[in-house]
Amino acid sequence: MSVTVFIRYQLDPFKRAQFAEYSKRWLTIIPKCGGDLIGYFMPHEGTNNIAFALITFESLAAYEAYRARLRQDADGMANFHFAEENKFILAEERTFLRKVVL
Repeated sequence: MSVTVFIRYQLDPFKRAQFAEYSKRWLTIIPKCGGDLIGYFMPHEGTNNIAFALITFESLAAYEAYRARLRQDADGMANFHFAEENKFILAEERTFLRKVVL
């Protein structure tokens, strides 16, 4: 059973450009570390401080292996540090979803 990680970010609305840069960096890092990146989504109209990401994995075990690889990846760690240094992410929540077949 595959699992999709839904990440909800609360952003500093005055630092959305930095979040966009952060998101673009994940386009190569996430697949390299084993995730199937569906995408990052940012505000266009309406609420200006919430963004989302969706990443699919074969299983929760595959997600855990991905997290371990990510902590060892120089580009991934540099992107985490970029976020910490610039403080554009105020909070993030993760929800693990499974596809419902109708």
